[in-house]
Amino acid sequence: MTVMIPFEEGQKKLDWLALTDALAAGHEGPKADVADVFLYEGNNTLLNRSAWIAGLGLAVKCATIFPGNKSQGKPAIGGAVNLFSGQDGALEAILDFALVTKWKTAGDSLLAARRLARPDSKNILIVGAGTVGHSLREAYGAAFPDAQFTVWNRSPGGARALQTAFPDIAIADDLETAVKTADVITSATMSTDPLIKGAWLQPGQHVDLIGAYRPDMREVDDEALNRARVFVDSRETTIGHIGELKIPIASGAFKASDVEADFYQLDQFRRHNPDEITLFKNGGGAHLDLMTSRYILEAWST
Repeated sequence: MTVMIPFEEGQKKLDWLALTDALAAGHEGPKADVADVFLYEGNNTLLNRSAWIAGLGLAVKCATIFPGNKSQGKPAIGGAVNLFSGQDGALEAILDFALVTKWKTAGDSLLAARRLARPDSKNILIVGAGTVGHSLREAYGAAFPDAQFTVWNRSPGGARALQTAFPDIAIADDLETAVKTADVITSATMSTDPLIKGAWLQPGQHVDLIGAYRPDMREVDDEALNRARVFVDSRETTIGHIGELKIPIASGAFKASDVEADFYQLDQFRRHNPDEITLFKNGGGAHLDLMTSRYILEAWST
């Protein structure tokens, strides 16, 4: 029997730390086989992201992107995740698209931060106050419960909305000052020009980059990459696809070989000393949707 897992009810049984443990365990097994399919009609898009991992099954994440919906007061993005058995191909669950996306995206970053950020990190800066920014406040709060959170956002209204949801969060007026005083910088913007400058980074910081997902998008400059030890969730879905790395590699400012490890090399996700700067690029990927969906279904079923 196929299980339907909605957003609100589905996330009541979830735990951020347990999710990161599940993602780590998922990368101990065979590498995923992944594929993306895009279909277009005018400005509208259908995106299917598929993954198959031996032992975890199969997942197809279907997303519809209809930009014109905003003018009609409708959501621009819809979809669902179909989770199939790896034993007989049966449809085990249909999960809410936003549920999987929320927990996959922030959980991806949190897994890296739990291994790369200093355990005594006290000041966490969130750059970008959108939907992902809200998820990051939840996720990082679970791993760093004593930390003080600050948000910087282009729009003051967006920052205030995040503060309304989390009254203990402070609002930064100046990004440079906020970056310089943070222990962890987690960024989820739609920027095509680097917002965070390498010259601002301080010894011992961890930088978590989420927002860039297209070949023309970047959140940090070349200097930031060259000052840090750089890690990614998946070499296959980041290096040749996302501008954060693709652009500086093309210009010669950075080399693909400078990426130290991805999640299939989690034993290398560790600090060599307290003063080094670490940087993680969160690229997402259908294999992470599959691992997250499997975790959600197991939590739902207990």
